[in-house]
Amino acid sequence: MKSDLSQNGWQDRYVAGKTGWDRGGASPAMMTWVEEGKLRPCRILIPGCGRGHEAIALAEAGFDVTAIDFAATAVEHLKLELRRRGLNANVVQSDLFAFCEPDSFDAIYEQTCLCAIDPSQWQTYQQLLACWLRPHGKLFALFMQSGQYHAPPFSCDLPSMRELFAEPTWQWNDGPVRVEHPTGMHELGCLLHRTET
Repeated sequence: MKSDLSQNGWQDRYVAGKTGWDRGGASPAMMTWVEEGKLRPCRILIPGCGRGHEAIALAEAGFDVTAIDFAATAVEHLKLELRRRGLNANVVQSDLFAFCEPDSFDAIYEQTCLCAIDPSQWQTYQQLLACWLRPHGKLFALFMQSGQYHAPPFSCDLPSMRELFAEPTWQWNDGPVRVEHPTGMHELGCLLHRTET
């Protein structure tokens, strides 16, 4: 049975509590990048932000955060949490493929978004990431290693990622670092730079 990757499909997952990708807190890999000074306060985009644990952590750390998600429940949860904590972030409910931002970002944090997109759309998504990111901007990516190829989370194996995020647009600078996931799967944390092309 084919997974429903529509806006309603993702909304239904939140309503039904089928959110196994949600750690319940910010990714330890992201927090390590912050602690090591690789990810410093800047204008950052979080596509497919979900309930926004990372958006909250980065807003608390002084980042200028824009977070996007398809699902109304996820977006409303994040907005509520930001208000409750007295934090500011730009939270947008949108289809990523329709998102338009005139000003580029210094960094993008990509975690459970790519693996939720049908692989037939990966090349378009990669091109959008390159458009959203300023030249020399950084892509902090956690590539899911699920072993699944017919339903999300789609496996983002490293050879495929190196082919997708290829020169001359992308330069690989760091990684991979293995990051365990509560589902029993794992991610590979990689740092890439957007070149000037």
